[in-house]
Amino acid sequence: MSILEIRNLTHRYDDRYLFQNASVSVNNGEHLGIVGLNGAGKTTFINIIAGKLSQDDGEVLRQPSARWGYLDQHADIDRSLTVIEYLRGAFTYLYELNDKLENMYLKMGEVTDADELDKLINKSARLQDQLDEAGFYDLDSKIKKVAGGLGIGAVGYDTLISRLSGGERAKLMLSKLLLEEVDVMLLDEPTNFLDIEHIDWLKKYLNGYKKTFMVISHDTDFLDGVCKFIINIENGNIKKYSGNYSTFTVQREMNARQYEEEYNRQQAEIKKMQDYIDKNKARAATAGMANSRKKMLDRIEVMQKPMTVHDAVFNFPSLPLNSKDFLVIKGLEVGYDKTLIPPIDLHLKSQDKLWIRGTNGVGKTTLIKTLLRKIRALGGTFLFHIGAKPAYLEQELDFQNVSDNAMSFIAERFPRFNYKQQRAELAKVGLKGDLAIKPIKDMSGGEQVRLKLAVLNNTPSNVLILDEPTNHLDVRAKESLKKALIEYSGAIILVSHEHDFAGEICNIVFDAKTR
Repeated sequence: MSILEIRNLTHRYDDRYLFQNASVSVNNGEHLGIVGLNGAGKTTFINIIAGKLSQDDGEVLRQPSARWGYLDQHADIDRSLTVIEYLRGAFTYLYELNDKLENMYLKMGEVTDADELDKLINKSARLQDQLDEAGFYDLDSKIKKVAGGLGIGAVGYDTLISRLSGGERAKLMLSKLLLEEVDVMLLDEPTNFLDIEHIDWLKKYLNGYKKTFMVISHDTDFLDGVCKFIINIENGNIKKYSGNYSTFTVQREMNARQYEEEYNRQQAEIKKMQDYIDKNKARAATAGMANSRKKMLDRIEVMQKPMTVHDAVFNFPSLPLNSKDFLVIKGLEVGYDKTLIPPIDLHLKSQDKLWIRGTNGVGKTTLIKTLLRKIRALGGTFLFHIGAKPAYLEQELDFQNVSDNAMSFIAERFPRFNYKQQRAELAKVGLKGDLAIKPIKDMSGGEQVRLKLAVLNNTPSNVLILDEPTNHLDVRAKESLKKALIEYSGAIILVSHEHDFAGEICNIVFDAKTR
């Protein structure tokens, strides 16, 4: 049974069709991944489904009785609540029923009429059955099972949301959505702020989910583990494939080659017809035939040009330095009000590549910011070589002015570049053509990461400090980044939850664990 039917969906962004007369259906209970290159329209698609954005044309038919939930990591939530208060909000209707039941009990003590008392007893019994059936008295246990599985329990259930990091808030919102057990879950990059342990927990949870979910993710291992169908957005089309991500890639490659061949054949035919029209429209003897061809040409439904894959080329310039004591850490304690991680001892040479891993919220980013002297150390010492020149990519996609575009962003940081050089540097990371002048606020997460990496492409360093650099990057960009990091001759300090990515780059692993 179809829970979502999309018919002839059309939506433009600037002068480009993201979707053009695209149709797809989703059946009840299906587990689907949504994939496509950066900028293809994945988040736009899910926003249209969620009703947060209106399409230009076409129909989006949702099953009227279905309950929908959307994980929007950019949504604002009430930060005055505690963690447990927010999570209990997933069961507001049950708490309201319980309040109603308690009011009935109070009223029973005041009623003297026997018939009215019997009515209240019967009503209260029905409410009690509802609460029992819904597991109301075990709610806190259920909440803590889900929140603990995603690592939220570690921050403390009485902690104010205002004290949480962006990643912790994202995990909190995901926890609440899972607890709501809606009929259709829409998940946009749910693994971005999860570590390996919590991704594994989420995989098991989603595999046991009896209802429907649609998930955007660039983590192909995650998609392989949870999805039975893949929706691919490409060339203005939305196509549904049966099978996991690995199965999809084989089918998609065949379809892409076929589409390109058909497009080229159509373009050749259009050119042939247009050449005939241009040559014959002015001659009286052939004007009728030319006019007939023109009508035929106007009736052709022109295929959208295959989306050009702008492969990113990363090449981080390294400054020469050879030292056995590039970074020496002795008994370092990091944190804010209290120490998060047991004292750290590390010794890195100038070509070592360090992978920092651990549960989310344990203090990995805090450690990096301490090494960059953005946060004061709580104890111990660390010392970089006097010649150390770090380049830093932070996890949060913060920009001072989101109305800027990529060109102005690069021009401000590298004023020596002329217009042609600015264009060339952005093209290297896949920000070509109109992408170079698109406002940052309208860029996809992957495009924003590419822009920040363009800065690192032009920043000579001998240590790259990268905090979850693969968040938002599509598969091809991720592979390009991995290749560049392997080839980088300086030191690397890398925070990553992706084992396949970090494991091929780094020769030293530090497991960050709570005290």
